[in-house]
Amino acid sequence: MKRRERTRHLIELGGLVVKAGLVDLTDDDRATLYGAFLTVAERLRGEDRASALALWKRKGKRAFEAEAEAPVQGGNAG
Repeated sequence: MKRRERTRHLIELGGLVVKAGLVDLTDDDRATLYGAFLTVAERLRGEDRASALALWKRKGKRAFEAEAEAPVQGGNAG
């Protein structure tokens, strides 16, 4: 992966962390976030990998779809 592509990829992943509310919910505590990610990785190494992936994928798709259908917030009212 080229440097520019990698940078974009990392920015997008960081955006998902923010979008999920994890930054606010952990008071931007990097150790807490890292620990949570390690817990997810541990689960994915376990026996319920397939069911966890399927569940998380469904939830993520539904959230993206709901976001796409939601009316745009903000704008110029007046």
